[in-house]
Parts: sequence; structure tokens; C-alpha cells
Amino acid sequence: MENFLKDNEDILFHLKHLDLDQIITLKEDNFAEKDIFAHAPKDIEDAKDSYTKILELIGEIAGEYMAPVAAEVDEEGVKLINGEVVYAKGTQMALDMLAKADLMGLANPRKYGGLNCPVTLMSIAGEIMSRADGSFLNFGLQQDISETLNKFGSEEQKQRIIPILARGEETSSMILTEPDAGSDLQAVTLRAHQGDDGRWYLNGVKRFITNGNGKIGLVLARSEEGSKGAGGLSFFLYERDEHMTIRRVENKLGIHGSPTCELQFNNAPCELVGQRRRGLTKYTMWLMNSARLMVSGQATGIAEAAYREAYKYANERIQFGKPIIEFPPVFEMLTEMKIAVEASRTLLYETSRFVDLKECLEHISETQPERASELKNDLKTYTRLANLFTPMTKLHNTEAANKVAYDGIQIHGGTGYMKEFNAERHYRDARITNIYEGTSQLQVVAAIGGIITGTASRYIEDFIENEDFGHCTALLEQVKKAQLNFEKTLIKIKEITDEEVVTYHSRRLVEMATDIVIALLFMKDAKHSERKLQVAETFIAKMVTRVAMNMNFIISEESTLLKNYNSIINA
Repeated sequence: MENFLKDNEDILFHLKHLDLDQIITLKEDNFAEKDIFAHAPKDIEDAKDSYTKILELIGEIAGEYMAPVAAEVDEEGVKLINGEVVYAKGTQMALDMLAKADLMGLANPRKYGGLNCPVTLMSIAGEIMSRADGSFLNFGLQQDISETLNKFGSEEQKQRIIPILARGEETSSMILTEPDAGSDLQAVTLRAHQGDDGRWYLNGVKRFITNGNGKIGLVLARSEEGSKGAGGLSFFLYERDEHMTIRRVENKLGIHGSPTCELQFNNAPCELVGQRRRGLTKYTMWLMNSARLMVSGQATGIAEAAYREAYKYANERIQFGKPIIEFPPVFEMLTEMKIAVEASRTLLYETSRFVDLKECLEHISETQPERASELKNDLKTYTRLANLFTPMTKLHNTEAANKVAYDGIQIHGGTGYMKEFNAERHYRDARITNIYEGTSQLQVVAAIGGIITGTASRYIEDFIENEDFGHCTALLEQVKKAQLNFEKTLIKIKEITDEEVVTYHSRRLVEMATDIVIALLFMKDAKHSERKLQVAETFIAKMVTRVAMNMNFIISEESTLLKNYNSIINA
């Protein structure tokens, strides 16, 4: 039987070596629920064993049932019939199977019917399912919506809604963007007003809503009459009824199994979530950061699938008397693809750990205020790291997925352009990942603050100081050279007073930091594997040159593009 966990040696490697002990202890509140719920773990090893069994089940569903029908899902797509979305048969099958296996509430607390798994496990699960079908987004959405409610909703809302989502009885959606408010969510105009009966009502249009047909929606709307900007926006829980119409389902380049809807709200009743005026600045930002991590996992899964297709084809395709994998231009591409996938994975899991630690510490500080001062410094550290690494990972992994999928078609040659092969589907599915939940350009904006203020530098310094790199001292010296070049560049940037110039170079700075972080993570992985040492060597050989090139460009280049772009593009 196909199992997308058991056949992935790299995920199994990380599962064996991931440092989850502190996360498990915090997440399980020192195993306080072991005598309350039969399936609650009794200790750290019991929790890890449960995680593995869960992932094995997800791997079986993904490999045995989802992957074989993914091309059919892509071909069939979704349909809007009499105002209702109809999923492709394969998508509905996956939803039913995951619900029957009690996996739709993976991240939810047990008291609401969930399995109380950490974000790190969610990232692994999301990657596995995205390898099977890059368009299957319901699983991640369900966790994002329910966990947002769990964090910010009232107890009544949690008890009423989360068990429904955890059982997979209804699907869900995050309802944020509008025709004139995509990346700029401060421009949201969908109106929420409070009626004479004290209830809230929604009026207006939302666009590009993934799974907008979902029964449970979290809606960003303008609650303050006459307001502009983020301060006038609040967050609402909407249970779909006859007051919302699905105007259309978008005809998209990829992810055909996922309905992207335009919605019309006509005095639709809803409930306020949390406090008024905090809809964008607090609740939506938390939800989007959670979704960005899921998209990073989605991108990694698509890249894994694209690499495997290319590797298989390169071994089978005979040209000039031998398999094309034996030609240097091809095996170089495959090597770079494989490294890119593994780089995305190790970065994703490191980021997920930071998010887990931040969320666990925050939860304990809120529910056990007597411990808040004790946890304050750690919470501050992991909050900074999560805020930096989440956009950094989303930028890297989605761009990497696009490159891997692009090269996958190239290795297939003309056949990769044909619908009969999966390569073109992976390419189309990958393309959305660096667009939605914030484009790559917006991830740079989100990450650059942590670069300029030194969060990345402190992480790199602490990593080098606290890890044992006796197994790769020569590589460490190379990374230290890159680190020095990165620090020189930061000094130069901080001397620049023109904000436009700083913005112009921001992406290069973020990519420099990301390169060094991945190198360190590969070197850490190499403590457990000779093969990982070879991966680290190969990655670092080019990484050092990339960092030096970016340094030289930023320090010596006189912003030629900024001086010339207006004349060039307006000619």
C-alpha cells in the first residue's frame, strides 16, 4: 500500500530527530489530561508514538486514496449548481475519510473533540496531503478557523462551533479579501452593522474566498460607521444561511479542486468575535500567520511531488543510449530540486517549533497568570522568532516550490507540457502558493523588520555558539564567512537614510539571512547523517557565493534601477 509518510525518508528522519520534548510538555500541560481522556498521552514517548500513528494514517489516506485521483480532481474541478458548490468526487471522498478517521480536529483541544496536536505535526500532515493533491486545502483551513476561534472566541462560540469542525460535519472558510482589498486589507469595506435587536449583520461583497461555500466563516468587516483604515475593522463569526449568495466560482490556473468564490452578503446575521476594532490588527493577523505556515507546508508537498515525478522520468527516459539522469545538466537540476525540497522542510519544521513554543507559552501565561513573569523572557524570544520565521519560510518555500515545479517540466521536456503527465499540474498548483495569504513581496515586508532589528543575527549567533559542529568544522568556517558578509551588509543598510533604497534591497537581505539559516539547519541535521553532510556541503558551496554577491551588490551598487526605472517602464 502507498503511504506518503512511510515512503518519505526525510520526513521520517526529522520525526526521529525533532526536538519536541518541551513542546509536548507545554502542550499537554504536564499531561494533566491523561486521566480525563482515554487517548491523551501519559508521557513524552507516548505522545510521540501517537503522533507517528496519526501521521501514518494520514500518509495512508494521502498515498492510497488521494494521490491516485488527484488528476481526476484537477480535471473535474468544482461546479456551482443552483447556487451551491459541488466538490469533485475525489475531494469529497478525502473529506469523508478524514472525518471518519477523526482527523479534522487535529490541532483542537480534546475538550472540543480534537487531538490536541502541535503546529509542527500540522505542518507535517499538511505537507503529506499536499503532495497527494496540492488543491486539497480543506484540512488546513479547518484547523486555521477552529484554532482562531479557540484563541479569540467566547466559550459559547468554542463549545458550539469547534466540535462541529473537529468532527468534519461542516467545512469552513476565512472571508477576508474584496475586489478592491486584496493585499491591502485596511481597505475592506464590507459593512457590519448592529441592528435594533442587538445582532450584527453583514452587507457587501467578498472575492477570492477559498472554500467560500463553507458553512462556518470568519469574516473581516468594517464595524465602525465612517471609519477608514484598520481601526474600523472587526472580526465576525458567520454561519452560512440564505442571506449569503455565492455569485460565482473562479476559473483558475491551478488548484482546481479548491473552490474560490465570490460572495454577496445581504443583511446576513453574524456574531462578533473578541473585541470591536481589533479585527485586522489582532485576529486576522494571527489567522493569516497560521495560514501562511500551512501554505508553506502546501508548497513543500507540491515540490516533493514535482521532484519525484521528475526523478522517475529522468531514470526512465532514454536519450543518446542512456537514461537522461546520467547527463550532468539533468542530474544537477535534480540535485538542486532535492536540496530545495529538503531545505524547505527543515526550515518549515524549525519555524513550526517556534510557533508551537510561542503559542504554548502565551496560553500558559494567559491561563496561569501567576507564571506570566517566569515565562516572559522566553515568550518574548519565541514571539520574535515566530514573527520573523513565518514570513521568511513562506517566502522561501513557495518560491522554491515554483522553481522545483518549473524544473520538473523542463526535465520532462515536451511530455511535461502535456496533460497526460502530472508535471504540468504541479506547476499550475504551485503558482498560487507565492500569491495567496500574502504575496512574496509582502512576506519580505513582514520579515525585514526582524532582519534590521537583529532577530536573525541573534538567532545565527546563538546557533553557532550553542550547537556542536565538530563534525563539519570546515563548513562552519564557510558559514561564518557568509555571516560576516551578512553583518557587513546590515551595517551598510542601517547607514542608509533613504527608505526607498532600504526597501529596494529588502528582499536581498531576507534571502541572505534565509540562506545562512538553512545552512545551519542542514549542518545540525548532518550530525545524524552522512548523507545530510553531503547535502550541507552542496548547499553551502553555492550559498556562500550568493550571500557574497548580494553583499557586493548592496554595498557597491548605486541604486541604478531606482534612478532609471521610471524612464524605462514608462517609455
